[in-house]
Amino acid sequence: MKIEASSPEEYLSKVPKERLEPMKKLRSVILKHLPKGFSEMMIYNMIGYVVPHSIYPDGYHCNPDLPLHFLNMASQKNYIALYHSGIYADEKLKKWFISAYKNRMGRKPDMGKSCIRFKKPEAIPFDLIGELLGKMSVDEWIALYEKNIKR
Repeated sequence: MKIEASSPEEYLSKVPKERLEPMKKLRSVILKHLPKGFSEMMIYNMIGYVVPHSIYPDGYHCNPDLPLHFLNMASQKNYIALYHSGIYADEKLKKWFISAYKNRMGRKPDMGKSCIRFKKPEAIPFDLIGELLGKMSVDEWIALYEKNIKR
């Protein structure tokens, strides 16, 4: 599901009605818990949270004109998705998240490399997402990105 939007507010206005409140709450949790330095913007047709060029002038290695992305949220065809690049780059953080999710939800999360899929919007563990976001600062993300991803 591709949503064309020029702002997070416009994006949210176009998500299916049954996902609007969970997505608004997810955005609110992200904005509350995201460490200082990250910026919200539309990127890849999703609501994204990036390290701006003012902090990391090199930008994203695949396209240096783009800021270094960290986190995206999107309404996909069959689920709400949260793409967390830190989970992709840090195996210890990924293991912590899977374990914490299982402890709270009673099952493993539905995940890809960086994607966490929520097929039931009413079952999003917002408190756990907030906790996850507090585990990596901008400086830690840049260092991890340069060590594990940037070539």
